[in-house]
Amino acid sequence: MQFKCDALLLRYADFKESDRMITLLTAEGKLSAAMKGVRKHGARLAFAAQPFFFGEYVLNRSAGRNTVIACDPHESFYGLREDVHRFYAAAAVTETCDKLVYEDSESGAFLLLAVNTLRELCSCAGKETGETLVRFFLRALSLAGYAVRADRCPVCGKLMQGLLRFDMEEGAFFCAECGEGVRASESTYRAVRAVLRGEHAEDADGIARSLRLLNAYFTSRTDTAVSALKEYLALL
Repeated sequence: MQFKCDALLLRYADFKESDRMITLLTAEGKLSAAMKGVRKHGARLAFAAQPFFFGEYVLNRSAGRNTVIACDPHESFYGLREDVHRFYAAAAVTETCDKLVYEDSESGAFLLLAVNTLRELCSCAGKETGETLVRFFLRALSLAGYAVRADRCPVCGKLMQGLLRFDMEEGAFFCAECGEGVRASESTYRAVRAVLRGEHAEDADGIARSLRLLNAYFTSRTDTAVSALKEYLALL
């Protein structure tokens, strides 16, 4: 049986002498497929087996296994591979989707979010990718049911400043007097709050701190870490 799907390549693994196994994100969930001979010089479908590639894949399904037989490119996102910050930011996007999306699950919103984020990253320069990445993680966590809140203190209702607390169970910031979570700086809170409100987060330190907090929150909720985000943070 043959079928088509718009899909974003999330990850791949080489096997045999010239084949590659890929994981694709589609609107209907994740799927795995083999791409035969794509590592040979001049391979016809080599372009469709590259990181961050987005296109319409044509697959053949036989005995429960998928094989890519053709592909029509939408976007290659080649620019993401030309800058180390953009590369690891994009890798964090695809790795996060890989860990949050399951097979045979409704994932159109994740696909749209990932593709739009990769487009935005292509236009970012170096460390400017940080705010885009914060925005992605906040939206991805919300889609997964782990929304982050950065409003007034949920207990006393006060505007928050100074040393704060972030509750990993609640996914919310609390003032130091009311909260019992991990410590969080005011710059972290302000950066997350600005992005959630659709505003520009001007503090680069706050953006970096926000990504570290979101990484810890992601790990606490999913019991897995985004290794590409750790590499990205090491560059800041």
